[in-house]
This record gives sequence, C-alpha cells and structure tokens, in this order.
Amino acid sequence: MSIGVPDDVVGRVRASLAARGVAVTDSAVVAVLAEHGVVRSQHEVLGLAAALRAELVGAGPLEPLLRDPQVTDVLVNGPDQVYVDRGDGLESTDLRFADGAAVRALAVRLATACGRRLDDAVPWVDAGLPDGTRVHAVLPPLAPDGPLLSLRVLRRRAFGLDDLVTAGAVPGEVLPWLLRLVRGRTSFLVTGGTGVGKTTVLAALLSAVPPAERVVLVEDTPELQPAHPHVVRLVARAANVEGVGAVGLDVLVRQALRMRPDRLVVGEVRGAEVVDLLAALNTGHEGGCGTVHANSSADLPARLEALGTAAGLDRAAVHSQLASAVQVVVHLARAGPRRRLAELAVVAAHDGWVQVVPALVHGPDGRVREGPGVGLLASRLGEP
Repeated sequence: MSIGVPDDVVGRVRASLAARGVAVTDSAVVAVLAEHGVVRSQHEVLGLAAALRAELVGAGPLEPLLRDPQVTDVLVNGPDQVYVDRGDGLESTDLRFADGAAVRALAVRLATACGRRLDDAVPWVDAGLPDGTRVHAVLPPLAPDGPLLSLRVLRRRAFGLDDLVTAGAVPGEVLPWLLRLVRGRTSFLVTGGTGVGKTTVLAALLSAVPPAERVVLVEDTPELQPAHPHVVRLVARAANVEGVGAVGLDVLVRQALRMRPDRLVVGEVRGAEVVDLLAALNTGHEGGCGTVHANSSADLPARLEALGTAAGLDRAAVHSQLASAVQVVVHLARAGPRRRLAELAVVAAHDGWVQVVPALVHGPDGRVREGPGVGLLASRLGEP
C-alpha cells in the first residue's frame, strides 16, 4: 500500500479489527496501532483507515478509480491488467493486485454485497451494488486465465439534452426533433451496441418529460437517473442461493401498468418483457420507451423477432405489435472512441412486415442529412 505503513502492520490491524468485529474508524485504527506499539502520523493513520475501509467494505484497490467522476467502466482482466473507460475508450492503468487470489477475493466480496453467491458452484454473477454500480464477475474454470471483474459505474449526475449537445453527443440541429419526440408523447426505442450511452440518452430524454407526468421505470438494475420530479422505479430480483424468488421484468411491466404511469419505461428490453411492453404500448400507454441492443436501427425488427418468438409470439404477431406500438427509433453508435446519436428513424409497416427507415442521419463527418423517412417523422412528431 502507498500509505507509508508496512504491509505486516496493515495485516495486523486488519486481523485485530476483524477479530473484534468493529467498524474501520480512525479511532479504532489508532487504538490497534497503539496496542502493537506502532506510532504513526495523523496523515498515515487516516490513509491506513481509508485503505482498510476500501478493502473491507468498498472496492479495495479499485476504489480510487470508482471515485473518479470521469470513469464509467473498470475492467479487471487479471492482477496486472486493469483498464478504465473515461469516455474516450479503454485505457490501461498502473494499478496492480497482489495475485489472482486477490482479484477473486474482491469479486466474491462484491457479489456478497449484492446479495449474490459467487464460488466454484456458481462461477459467475451479474448484479448491482446498493449504490447502483453494476458488478459482473466470472471465475475459473469459465475464465481459464483467472478471475475477470467488470464494474459499470452509475453516475448520479443527470444529463439533460442540452448537456449532450454541449458534449457533442447530440447534434444541435437534432435537438428540436428530440424535444418534439418527448413532448408529443411519441413511443420510441433507443438502440445501439454495448456501452454507447443508451441509458444516458434515455435518461436525458426522460428529463424533458413535462413535470406533471408520472414516469414509472422498470429495470434489471437501477441505472436510469432522469432529472424529473415524479419518477418511481421497479427493479427485478434475481433468484436466491436456493434458486427461488426471482422476479423478472415481464412481471414488473405488468405491475407497472397498474400504477397509473403517464410514461412506462423499460430500461433494457432483452427478454420476455418485450411481449408485455408491446402489448402495453398498444393499449393506450402513449410515450412509452426503452432501450434495446441492436447493431443498427435496421436490425431492430430482427432483434425483437428473436425476443418475441422466444417468449411465445410468432413472427407475424411481433411485426403487427411493433408496427402500432413503436413509432420512432433513436440509434446510437461510436465514432472512434466517442459516443454519439447516429440516427433518428421511423418504424413503418409494408405488406405486414416492419422496416425501420432512416429519417435524420448524423454522419461520421458531423453533418446531419435527411433520409427517406424524414417526412413521416415530421408528420408523427407534429408541429415544431
């Protein structure tokens, strides 16, 4: 540790505090150091207490990275391979663990803090910490080179659409269209690959919802943080160690419909909940929205086909429901390391099958061009 205290002293303090079952406070650390005849400066004592708190109840050596307001992801590929994403793509850090066992110990402790099990019998976990940080870990033998740990950081700051324009993620000329999309109660889906900012953009769009409306969020883990005065959320529950007690998003969508939502929002559509969401948006719940993983806006129908048919709908039923449930697609992509809104598109049915037609395309050169669906988009969004 880089706190000026030898590792053997750290170990003795850790063991003494654990044996007593007391919290890691400054006074407790001072008391243990005194018992061992170790005298340290106030600065060293505070550093030791902070390091032990991080190790025993926080994210250990990863704690400084998680506190960095620019960091969105922390990835541990092994004891000497720790990467972060500060918005410009992955970059290596000089942080190191003692060995693979230390990575495993941290992963197990974080899983326990999530109320989940992680061991040889259950060698992977995908869960959320109380502060909203998403934890994913895989142990050997599924990860043959050693334990893998991925942390997705929930930032409490709620970005508005103006913030995204300032950051260059949303072109200024598209902003009026997005405001019309939200205020006109148009149903939409935000699509894109992993880590392109779907949750950030959806939260910004929800922040533009009129304050008199009630927004009900349904999520797998609590990630959406819209700046809106009337937000309630439902969060799915995983099965316990006995394999029972799971509550999925499909159940929560049905519960949300009984909560008088003005806006029904599914944080990420990736399973059977697609059936209930499409049904809800077809029964008078205007302005509903969510996110879906898709490589392009044109891939959305195929993606929902796969989800819908797995949940019991046939292909024709998926397209019929989609055609009347969702009107607009907001697609995000990466331009090099940067994330950006790449396209506004419209959902259109032809001979019973749905296609997604580009309306406004934000090219890699930064220019916004009109696509063949711009007229249909304008008619659906109404007057500016």
